[in-house]
Amino acid sequence: MDTTLTDPLVGKLLDGRYRVESRIARGGMATVYLALDVRLDRTVAVKVMHRSLAEDPAFVRRFIGEAKSVASLSHPNVVHVFDQGTDGDNVYLSMEYVPGRTLRDVLRDRGRLPAREALEVMIPVLAALGAAHQTGLIHRDVKPENVLLSDDGRVKVVDFGLARAIESTNQTRTGVMIGTIGYMSPEQVASGTADARSDVYAAGIMLFELLTGRQPYEGETPMSVAYRHVHDTVPAPSSLVPGCPPLLDTLVAQATSRDPATRPADATALLVAAVDAHRMLPRDSGPIPSGPVASFASGPVPGAPGVPPSPAATPNHTLVQPRAELPTGPAADLSAPEAPARRRFRPNWFLVGLAVVMIIAVGVTGWMFSRTSTIKVPQLLDKNLTLAVSEAKQAGFVVEVGKEEHDEKVTKGNVLKVDPVPGTEAEPGSKLVIVASAGPKRVNVPNVVGLSEAEARTRLAESKLVVDDVKKQASETVPRGQVMRTSPAVGNPVKEGTKVDLIMSAGLLMPDVMGMPRDEAANLLSSAGFTPEFTEQTDSAQPCTIIAQDPRPGREVDKGQVVRLTLSACNNGEWHWPWENNGENVTDENVIQIPNVMFKDVRAARDELRAAGFKVKIRNPVNRGRVLAQRPPGGQQSPPGTEVTIWH
Repeated sequence: MDTTLTDPLVGKLLDGRYRVESRIARGGMATVYLALDVRLDRTVAVKVMHRSLAEDPAFVRRFIGEAKSVASLSHPNVVHVFDQGTDGDNVYLSMEYVPGRTLRDVLRDRGRLPAREALEVMIPVLAALGAAHQTGLIHRDVKPENVLLSDDGRVKVVDFGLARAIESTNQTRTGVMIGTIGYMSPEQVASGTADARSDVYAAGIMLFELLTGRQPYEGETPMSVAYRHVHDTVPAPSSLVPGCPPLLDTLVAQATSRDPATRPADATALLVAAVDAHRMLPRDSGPIPSGPVASFASGPVPGAPGVPPSPAATPNHTLVQPRAELPTGPAADLSAPEAPARRRFRPNWFLVGLAVVMIIAVGVTGWMFSRTSTIKVPQLLDKNLTLAVSEAKQAGFVVEVGKEEHDEKVTKGNVLKVDPVPGTEAEPGSKLVIVASAGPKRVNVPNVVGLSEAEARTRLAESKLVVDDVKKQASETVPRGQVMRTSPAVGNPVKEGTKVDLIMSAGLLMPDVMGMPRDEAANLLSSAGFTPEFTEQTDSAQPCTIIAQDPRPGREVDKGQVVRLTLSACNNGEWHWPWENNGENVTDENVIQIPNVMFKDVRAARDELRAAGFKVKIRNPVNRGRVLAQRPPGGQQSPPGTEVTIWH
């Protein structure tokens, strides 16, 4: 039966964002699903932690912290973490989806790999681990299941930090081991401690498995395997696979030393040794693929010596395993059977001497004929820098790595330029300069707030940015002529040459108080920071109302500006409505009461006056959204259709 059909998460929308399409795999800590990010319309892999872990608050807190650390780790050989979150009982990670297979799938299908190809898998793995170690991040669960091989030949490492997150749970008390037993370092077994050298040990075990097709230790129980990690020495790969290069025996021995102090200090140190070993391997030590894993799609290597694989039923899940009392007594001996005794060989010294002379003669002749041969610069553009340097050295060049240069298209850490260019013929030992990409160059929008327009233009030009548009906006706090903000905002990373808009302060805009009663105009102008001055003159307009103002409405002015206002005659404060006749109001049947809308939202005030049967005229002196003045005032009796002016 298809387990995908019975999985309750398949078909669900996780956290309102990730539509779970199908289940990819299930491991010791989590289940991985293929999902669609409906916000960004991209395919992702979603790793959902098992319920037993998600119910532990300590794990969830540590898991979130580790996810943030991994998300900051940007490396071409690390599976990128996009997001983390919780949805009910589900704690999840959203990650880059890498279509392809795991290294475990390749080992299951092909068995062991040739020496050169095994190193070409390990080099990008070690590059990823080395980048993590440089930032203080330890993987803790290095194994073939956590190495992904994409369909286009890339190698990616996944699951950084998950084992560390489990260490904080209530399940991890004293006497508990966390990890995968087959790759667990002696110090993890003995004391539960792990550092960069523990990852180096696991990488050495994985290299052993790539070369031999099996893990070095087997046992009836996980603890018997753990015992052998602590007490036994990992056998040389050549003891199981005759003909395995001695260089790789040495590399495995250094990485899997039981004493952490004698191992390479971190994955970067092991990477350097692996690259050197790859360079020195003879050409016939394995196929030379066009990419890091170009031959992974093929089946088992024809004619390769058979090596008995590890039992297929043995799972490699990450375990939370009690550190019970280790079994006593010697563990099973994994070394190869002792070779039968051979007859003592007595060399014929005459023949030996003759062979030496012939070898020297052939060597000298070959050197003389090869002095004028040329080699071709390989195609290295857009390849990982470490792999490119190794390939160039193998081709016979002396490599010099130049200073990184920024580029919008080539990924950081990949080759951007080669001098001489690929395809050029050169003499062996020639210098080859390789320049890597530093990734896209970005500059932060400088802080120009508070500067004048001229000063802001100069500051932006110094950052290689261009002023596109200058806009003005009223402000009660920023002095007129100074920058209020920019678009894009200050501090945002942008490309060089990006156009930036300046939003300048227009200071205060002169309010429009025309037609407003004297007292209300005085209060409004004073509260806005202006100084009103009144001049009264006889006029036919309504008494004590503003009939002229200077500066005119809408002018840009500074705080404290004197505003000269001309009033119509006040007539001792008496008010005569347009509909009044000789001081007598019209009949009560023809009037209704004007609503009082002072300090209400201007839209609500407009709707209320219209609903009462009045016309509405809106004036906008300071644009605060609230009614600051009303004419005629609320409470007055007026005929329907009377025009009521409101200021806001």
